Amino acid sequence: MTRSTATKWISCILGMFLLTGLSVSGQSIKPDASGFITAEPEDMALGEDGVNQVVITGDPSKPGIYVLRVRFGPGRMSRPHFHDQDRFITVVKGTWWVSLGPGSEVFDPDKTVPVKEGSFVKHPAGGHHYDGAKDEAVIVQIMGMGPVKTTRINP
Repeated sequence: MTRSTATKWISCILGMFLLTGLSVSGQSIKPDASGFITAEPEDMALGEDGVNQVVITGDPSKPGIYVLRVRFGPGRMSRPHFHDQDRFITVVKGTWWVSLGPGSEVFDPDKTVPVKEGSFVKHPAGGHHYDGAKDEAVIVQIMGMGPVKTTRINP
């Protein structure tokens, strides 16, 4: 992967998070000479703002599969939004707090429900939601098909 490709990925991801009300510190994982990719939890240190995202593979702005890891620091949540493509999320570490479907157009962290470590969530295309961390840091892995567009609700 070239440095300019990594920069494009990070720019796309930054745009997605800015649309959802979060700022993000981002990086991408580079494959080894054989094309294998290894991403360790230590590669995802929290940024100053408490959110970090790593592109594991793919490019959310281009056709094809992509995989992201996102770490929300304690108290960090996205704002109501939706995506134009399905997204598939696995909670890797911690408890992820989510608001899904009707009623998710209005941000209210007290109305989120816990999704425990190891759980799976599908965000269907057009499905309104917001999510993040409460008392502890949370790591989620997001997979989907690009290109994907994120639209903020009531910006």
